[in-house]
Amino acid sequence: MHVQEWLQHIPPVVVYVVVAAVIGVESLGIPLPGEIVLVSASLLAVGHTVDPLAVGASAVVGAVIGDSIGYAIGHRYGKAIFERLGRRFPRHFGPDHIAKAERSFQRWGMWAVFFGRFIAFLRIFAGPLAGVLRMPYWKFLTANLLGGIAWAGGTTAAVYYVGVVAEKWLKDISYVGLAAALVAIAAGVVIAWRRAKAKAAGKHGEDDGDDSDERRTRTVGVGE
Repeated sequence: MHVQEWLQHIPPVVVYVVVAAVIGVESLGIPLPGEIVLVSASLLAVGHTVDPLAVGASAVVGAVIGDSIGYAIGHRYGKAIFERLGRRFPRHFGPDHIAKAERSFQRWGMWAVFFGRFIAFLRIFAGPLAGVLRMPYWKFLTANLLGGIAWAGGTTAAVYYVGVVAEKWLKDISYVGLAAALVAIAAGVVIAWRRAKAKAAGKHGEDDGDDSDERRTRTVGVGE
């Protein structure tokens, strides 16, 4: 993963800032790979390059602040903001995307903000659209905070603990593989030794048989 390789070469504090900044800008309404950055930073925590708690906290802070700024922009400029974003990012802010996001908000209300954190296209719409639709800020902030904690904290914890278990499993597998290889080598040596011994015994038996035949021939010749 290129993002993870890039993050490995910067100090931990900068990693936290990058995580918060990328997720914050994405939550603001600009399509960036926030989830990829979060997962990559969480994987770095498996190798103790960064602190998983700090990664999760940075992601939560970025999500809440970014969404709040997006809410303020949407509240201030209304639907005109989506027209500008549509010209700038037509693949993400096309009419169909906006209509789908509006239907989600009309159906689920503040829960669209909460669950939108787990859905890629709603993650960039949640803040600005909540402002455009004039959702009460306290409702938005509550759903935004809870959604940010659940998404950022949950993703970081899941990736970190799965990574730790996978690393331990792979480590154990390597030991098992080494033991299996040693057993296979030992078994191969024993089998080869037994075959060599059996071949030698067979050759010795043939030699004894040839000697007996030769002695028998000589005896017959003498008798004649």
